[in-house]
Amino acid sequence: MKISIYEDNDKLRELIEMLIGSSNEFKVVGSYHNTHDILNKVIQDQPDVIIMDIDMPEHDGVEGVQIIKQKFHDIKIIMHTVFDDDDRLFTCLQHGADGYILKKDAPTLLFNAIKEVSAGGAPMSSDIARRVLQTFRKSDKPLNDYHLTDREKEILELLTKGFTYRMIGIACKISIETVRRHLKNIYQKLHVQSGTEAVAKAVTEQLLKN
Repeated sequence: MKISIYEDNDKLRELIEMLIGSSNEFKVVGSYHNTHDILNKVIQDQPDVIIMDIDMPEHDGVEGVQIIKQKFHDIKIIMHTVFDDDDRLFTCLQHGADGYILKKDAPTLLFNAIKEVSAGGAPMSSDIARRVLQTFRKSDKPLNDYHLTDREKEILELLTKGFTYRMIGIACKISIETVRRHLKNIYQKLHVQSGTEAVAKAVTEQLLKN
C-alpha cells in the first residue's frame, strides 16, 4: 500500500516515515512539508492513503483535503493533527476526510488507522468520536428523514463512536460482510460515499437524535 505524508514538522514527518517504513505492508511514496502543487504531487505519487496535517504553510490541510477529494475521491485521507475543535473537525469530515487522529495519541493508533481506512473504516481518536457524539446530542435541530432502518441507525451510531467494521459486527452479532452491506445502504440513503461523510451528516443533521 502506497502512503503519502503532508506534515510541516520535519522531525515528526521523519518519525512517521520510519513508523510506516517498519511494515512490509506499506511504502512511503511522498513526504512533504506543505501542500504546494498538491494535485501534481498526488498524480506523481499515486498514493492509496494520505496522512494530512492541518496547520501547514500555503494551503492548510483542510484545503488540501478539499482539493484532493474533488478530483481523487477514492484516495483515503487521514487527518493527523493537534486540533480537536469542532470547526476544523467537521469541515474536514464534510470535505471527505476518511479518518481523524490526534497527534497526542500513541503512534500505533495512526498505524492501525491506515489499515482500517484501507479496509473501508472511518478511524477516529476516542476524543474525536466522543466530541462527535456530544455535538449531535446537544443540538436541537429537527430530524431529517432518510428512511434509515433501526438496524442502520444502530450501525451508524456505532460508526460515530469510532467502531471498526469488526467491532460493529460483534456488537450487532452479524458478519463483517453484513456490516458492509448495511453501510452501503446507509451511504446510498444519505447520498455520501464514505464513513466519515456519513458521520458528518449524522451529526450536522441530527440523524441519530432520540
